[in-house]
Amino acid sequence: MPPAITYDPRKHVGVHPERVSHVSSTNFPGHHPDEDHSWDLERFKKGLTVKIERLSNRSIEFDLVGVDASIANAYRRILIAEVPTICVERVYVWDNTSVVVDEVFAQRIGLVPLNVDPALMDMKQSQTDQATDRNTLVFRLQVACERRKNAPKDTTDPNKLYINHEVLSSHLKWVPQGEQEIVLADNPPAPTNLNIVLTKLRPGQEVDMELHAVKGVGKDHAKFCPVATASYRLLPLVILNPEKPVPRELAEKFQKCFSPGVIRVDPRTKAISADSKKMRNETMSREVYRHPEFEGCVQLARVRDHFLFNIESEGFYPPQRLLPEAIAVMRAKIATIKRAAETLLNNGDGLGDVEMANA
Repeated sequence: MPPAITYDPRKHVGVHPERVSHVSSTNFPGHHPDEDHSWDLERFKKGLTVKIERLSNRSIEFDLVGVDASIANAYRRILIAEVPTICVERVYVWDNTSVVVDEVFAQRIGLVPLNVDPALMDMKQSQTDQATDRNTLVFRLQVACERRKNAPKDTTDPNKLYINHEVLSSHLKWVPQGEQEIVLADNPPAPTNLNIVLTKLRPGQEVDMELHAVKGVGKDHAKFCPVATASYRLLPLVILNPEKPVPRELAEKFQKCFSPGVIRVDPRTKAISADSKKMRNETMSREVYRHPEFEGCVQLARVRDHFLFNIESEGFYPPQRLLPEAIAVMRAKIATIKRAAETLLNNGDGLGDVEMANA
């Protein structure tokens, strides 16, 4: 039988009826007298855990254990704003007689995610940089709506009446430039979802556009964000008080105060226990605190260094690759700070700005 869980203010965030407690971490040097909490690499390695709980084609849920909230939040922010992707940036409209105006149409096209590996493309350093086969992909969008000749006279279904009555993301056709046909031969650029409706047409209407896609990051424009959502929450904890057990006649009422499966009730003895595996599903509604008969029977908390991540990929990256990409971006940032510190230490006099090479 696993040992009973007790509330530890050093490890847990207390969840009370109208407040939370012990939010900030205290495991740093000088906070606890006569205790050494200096950072140790071996101790950090021993406590660090990354475990995938669920993985699908477009989403992943994983646990990140043993890091501070600032690190977990940094990964979340990098995933949203600094992992690069490829999106349409410039739209050259040769003809557009649809009901959607050029600016709105261009914005809709820019939001279409593309299946291009950003590692194969260079990022433009400014808007005025020359477009080349290393930093720009070219697509063509040419669609004209026509009336279907043999369409039934009594039908109102546009699929039977017209040809190309919808402009879809599948109509984007890649036009290779330079060496792109060789470099991108294994995975020709195209939208990740071929059924996105961009606009609707009727006979006589058509669109003819040239699209230029570039590499960018989410902090420049939301269309470059590689994720639909990237969020985390702390692991919920339901701590039962062995000194004040829940009355047997109130066992089922107590069980209903939590998410399904979190509290188990023995059908014979009506003894109550918490399921440690399903505890992660608890929403922490604090419903149990509304009932005075359960006062002192339970303590709600969250584990301060156990983060439950939920990420939905909406571009080229498979979901399991997103965290390594975020880590790579953070490592590059740390390397920049390290070079700046070394330059300041070796060459700076502490009185002015330090110029760095290759920063």
